[in-house]
Amino acid sequence: MKTPSTLRAADSKESGFEALKQRIHSKLVDKLDLSRVGELEGDVLRREIRLVVEHLCDTEDTLLNRNERERLVDEVLDETFGLGPLEVLLKDSAISDILINGPKSVYVERRGKMEKTNVTFRDNNHLMQIIDRIISKVGRRVDETCPMVDARMLDGSRFNAIIPPLALDGAAVSIRRFGANPLKLEDLLNFKAFTPEMVMLLEGAIKARLNVVISGGTGSGKTTLLNTLSSFISNADRIVTIEDAAELQLQQDHVVRLETRPANIEGKGAITATDLVKNALRMRPERIIIGECRGPETLDMLQAMNTGHEGSLTTLHANTPRDALARLETMIMMCGFDLPLKAMRTQIASAVDLMVQTNRLQGGLRKITYITEIVGMEQDTIVMQDIYRYEKTGIDENGRAYGKFVATGIRPTFMSRLESAGVRLPSSAFRERVMMED
Repeated sequence: MKTPSTLRAADSKESGFEALKQRIHSKLVDKLDLSRVGELEGDVLRREIRLVVEHLCDTEDTLLNRNERERLVDEVLDETFGLGPLEVLLKDSAISDILINGPKSVYVERRGKMEKTNVTFRDNNHLMQIIDRIISKVGRRVDETCPMVDARMLDGSRFNAIIPPLALDGAAVSIRRFGANPLKLEDLLNFKAFTPEMVMLLEGAIKARLNVVISGGTGSGKTTLLNTLSSFISNADRIVTIEDAAELQLQQDHVVRLETRPANIEGKGAITATDLVKNALRMRPERIIIGECRGPETLDMLQAMNTGHEGSLTTLHANTPRDALARLETMIMMCGFDLPLKAMRTQIASAVDLMVQTNRLQGGLRKITYITEIVGMEQDTIVMQDIYRYEKTGIDENGRAYGKFVATGIRPTFMSRLESAGVRLPSSAFRERVMMED
């Protein structure tokens, strides 16, 4: 057990290490020939700068062992060319989320479990420098007049930051990792996120140009699933994607990617998802994909689905397919139109063919919990039927949920559309049974 004197000595040594790192970094900045730096390639530049940093270490009187010296050189290089203390976390592929609650409190989610790290920033100014370095690369800004920012990182990860005075304990940062190599269909099957029968139905739905809404909670895998399903879209289709922060990684050739724009410092110039959906309709798209419906653009999206843009996809936040329908109604009301409830529900029932519900279960497992067909209207109620669902049955000794995938025995009413598109599914795929158990 560490005594108070031992802890004080460790803190003193760490603060001395940080002070040394700052001195060497300052000397490095003074020595850099910026005109020559711009001429060198990334790897060559990093090798040459490493030699300079090692020489600067030799000029210091502080005694460092080999491991401390290597750590010092790496951290100075990360501070100069990378994202400082974040670099070590971004290199760890097991980390799915990085959560920064001020400069001295950094948490990560690794394999479904949250844990605190020993990574820290010098102070809030240091953290703000790293934030600015990230968002400036994608043309975003954050300051006291605009203290919140949502952006994408170069590796495809989702980045969100909120700074003082709104964040009381220093800047708060959330990084959702997606990575340069997105999960493929085979990966999700190996993780038992769904069954082969469910994949066959979803593949058929995409090829038959059914309109699909993916719903789920935060971090439940909606965007990952949307990326996976988009792989079934024909390479000949013209696709327009609309997002707040571009995360979709479509593999087709004919893709037009659009991204919303926040207001400038004067509060003007904002381009919303609604604006982009309206413009997309003039761009002759065969499919429109909205990264997430969260406001008035929902009505324009539903109208597009109803007017010749079959095969469109979107995601939204909801806990169940029925909740997703309620959210669609709420977002239509945000348009400001006083639509009758029946007209609103008729629009939804006519536009949406299939709802796919994703959930993040206890222990971090992500599953498709419902594949639900929208059948139509019965008086003022939208009629739905579950084709497949996941039933949780318990929690294991490691705190992870387990359960089973079930086929309800209901054959979808859109089977004729699948067959006319050349998709043939065996009747056994819909036979009532337990398809897979965890």
